[in-house]
Amino acid sequence: MNTQQNEKMGSANGFIAALDQSGGSTPKALKLYGIEEDAWSSDEEMFSLVHHMRARIITSPAFNGERILGAILFVNTMNGEIEGHPTAEYLWEEKGVVPILKVDSGLADEADGVQLMKPMPGLDDLLSTAKDKGIFGTKMRSVIKSASPSGIKAIVDQQFEIGQKILDAGLVPIIEPEVDINAEEKASIEDMLKAELMAHLEQVPEEQQVMLKLTLPEQDNLYLDCVNHPRTLRVVALSGGYSRDESNNRLAKQNGMVASFSRALTEGLSKQQSNEEFNNQLDQSIQSIVDASNT
Repeated sequence: MNTQQNEKMGSANGFIAALDQSGGSTPKALKLYGIEEDAWSSDEEMFSLVHHMRARIITSPAFNGERILGAILFVNTMNGEIEGHPTAEYLWEEKGVVPILKVDSGLADEADGVQLMKPMPGLDDLLSTAKDKGIFGTKMRSVIKSASPSGIKAIVDQQFEIGQKILDAGLVPIIEPEVDINAEEKASIEDMLKAELMAHLEQVPEEQQVMLKLTLPEQDNLYLDCVNHPRTLRVVALSGGYSRDESNNRLAKQNGMVASFSRALTEGLSKQQSNEEFNNQLDQSIQSIVDASNT
């Protein structure tokens, strides 16, 4: 493990940029960026367009390690290059930003009020490749939609079971059991989730740490015990469909949590903007998220 990256991720100010849209979320991300679906005729062309969008963000002067802790990448982005350098190497060596890889294969169909992660048969090989490419950690997402104790337990069981494999491969997992922001019993779900998270954190081996990526809660500082747990390197927040302003307002009330935003980061950016307009908008977005994270 890169000790310098670990120290930065654990204690530096800033936030994690989530640049890992994939599959079904990619057309939506491109449309928000001003690229319509008739601009590509294959998945390869679509992922090339989104790589250019991510590269424009990453190479912007506004995007740097002074305000950004890390960046979560989709595997195609990890395997690509930016300005002639492998993406992970460019992020760390040129920008001082810690590279993280999305490793899940998407969500299973809803059952028992939750969506578990689909099986990941190629995980071992992917982790080996990621480590060789200089990736620090991973991220994997599942979703909780209703207040089902057994469903929530299954979500956290799965996340920590795979998280342990990732730890054993020498990487730091970001465990993301997202709570649907439209869930009717969101506050109750979050209480159950916190209890499961605390119980599972107790099982993490003493010399290892995980990160948590959590939906902004209804009760302020609900996850403070998770933030302060010795097996937790960092707790980050997902925007989950909230606007950037709403996300920032909620985040500012959560002591010790920092942002890991995707849509809230890229809101307002478009392909049609000049580089000056693009960089100014990105700079404002980044600063507003940093300000909300430093609480």
